[in-house]
Amino acid sequence: MEKNRPVLITGGSRGIGAAIALGLAKAGYDIWLNYHTNTQRAEEVKSRIESLGRACLLLPFDVSDEAAAKEALSPLLAEQAPYALVHNAGITRDALAANMTREQWDSVIGIHLTAYYILTRLVLKPMLLARGGRIVAIASISGEVGEVGQMNYSAAKAGLIGASKALAREMGRCGVLVNVVSPGLIETDMTSGLPMDKIKPLIPLRRAGKPEEVAGVVEFLLGEGAGYITGQVIGVNGGLYM
Repeated sequence: MEKNRPVLITGGSRGIGAAIALGLAKAGYDIWLNYHTNTQRAEEVKSRIESLGRACLLLPFDVSDEAAAKEALSPLLAEQAPYALVHNAGITRDALAANMTREQWDSVIGIHLTAYYILTRLVLKPMLLARGGRIVAIASISGEVGEVGQMNYSAAKAGLIGASKALAREMGRCGVLVNVVSPGLIETDMTSGLPMDKIKPLIPLRRAGKPEEVAGVVEFLLGEGAGYITGQVIGVNGGLYM
């Protein structure tokens, strides 16, 4: 565990991303916090991280925009390799397949999957020069079982799982460990409009998860105790998918 090297977290201004950033800061990591538009909430997360005695650098850019990602990250990566990349950024654009527009498809694939390709390409060379690192992709139960109205989202999250398994095979001998955390129903802004009273009875634990419960698994995967874990998908779903 190399806490003197920062962790790059995408989509870190709210929800699961903010919980991951704060959890890792409490564990002693410095944070490179990416977000796209919500500057106020990103500043709030930064302030909370700094109150914990850790450094936080805000990186506002669209993760699906390769030029923007390079502009923001290349100067940093030339000086220092991050210890880990946690790709959490995500959006939903739900629609039944027959009505889904190309924009709804492309935007979801871009933020989740294309961004993962862009970001891993940028961080892998510095990680290899530093002789190690960790990559964690935040997927979803939708990418494991599929979901009505989420052909785009399910495809993107399933793609993250496949890409991470391939990357884990490539990078294992180089000391870069790659894993996936796959949340189920988690209490965030993205799930606030769902009919919880109908969904909770389907979950063996009979409740939604907390962002901090996802963050705890990410913290474990970055720690020394996870040094022999790579290419795995760890579900945080209350038993909804086994």
